[in-house]
Amino acid sequence: MITGMALAEYLQQFQEPPGYLNFASFGPPSRAVVEALTSTAEAAAVGTPGLHDHDERALAAVARLTGFDRNAGLLTTSTSAGLQQLAFGLRGSEVLVSRDEFPSNLYPWWRAQDLGLLKVREIQGPEGLLAMTPETIADAITPSTSVIALSAVDFRSGYRADLSGIREVIGDRLLIVDGIQGFGVVDQQWTLADAVVVGGQKWLRAGWGTGFMALSPRALERIQPTLGGWTGVEQPTTYDGNAHALLSGAQRFSVTNVSPFTSAALWTALELIESAGITELSSRIEASAQALVSSLDDAGVPVLSPRDPSQRAGIVVAQVAPGQASAARDRLAEQGLTVTAHEPDRIRISVHATTAADSIERVCAALRVWRP
Repeated sequence: MITGMALAEYLQQFQEPPGYLNFASFGPPSRAVVEALTSTAEAAAVGTPGLHDHDERALAAVARLTGFDRNAGLLTTSTSAGLQQLAFGLRGSEVLVSRDEFPSNLYPWWRAQDLGLLKVREIQGPEGLLAMTPETIADAITPSTSVIALSAVDFRSGYRADLSGIREVIGDRLLIVDGIQGFGVVDQQWTLADAVVVGGQKWLRAGWGTGFMALSPRALERIQPTLGGWTGVEQPTTYDGNAHALLSGAQRFSVTNVSPFTSAALWTALELIESAGITELSSRIEASAQALVSSLDDAGVPVLSPRDPSQRAGIVVAQVAPGQASAARDRLAEQGLTVTAHEPDRIRISVHATTAADSIERVCAALRVWRP
């Protein structure tokens, strides 16, 4: 594990433009990740053995940062791939999910329902933003509900789920968490969930094709590895034409060998986070998010994200004039400011530990002319 790196050294690993404020879409990787990818590719080019040792190093980092046992982790290529594995492994369950989830946390449940594997029950919160709170979940669950699926941080509003409060109201039902907008950003007790699924291309800054999931003993007991493949069984290289016994732990969900390139990128990104400290990174991101909220207030631009720091992460959403979100985004891009537009009137700004105060001031000043 990388050790002894101060926060300042962590920050020096990144080189995105100062006006880049779009980490909820993609987090530009560090120099260390680029070097890990390059060195692994060079090793592969000469047939160096042992490249899949990167898998173990990545899984060890997953265990340290999630709090789950090492045997509970599995590398995957994306949040979507991990959620598909879980959805198709459930039988006879009623899954409670918000209609306002990102599509990657809707289609797996819908597809599994289409095959008769489970039933989906959808809820929607006020203005479609705060559906999955402990209160709304408590009102929505029934004796038939066995699974609750939600995002750790809402992609549209930045609302941070109260996992502790949700766990209290759902009891021993399965809690499946799409962690892509929160992992590496918030200092969270992830073991409150039964499954945490994370893609690495956003806040982890590990690049596309990276990710993992971690499963509790309860999830391993109740979810079947329906989509698991040959690398999820005992003696996978004994080619005898027979179905072999499943591996223990989350590895039973393995489909095939993952790329050593993406494993190298993931462990490098995770160990960089460890080196700086998740508490320090979380605090810095929260300070930038608070500065952004204050600057938007000063500019008279309405803020649609939660104002309570305990209810948000690195995403702050500003309201612009109706129908002007795309035009505002494009004009900001001309000024070197990268954000996301959610029609018809929302601009999503997402800050990381590397975000400079000047960028926050610039985007707020630019949005002043687009306010409703």
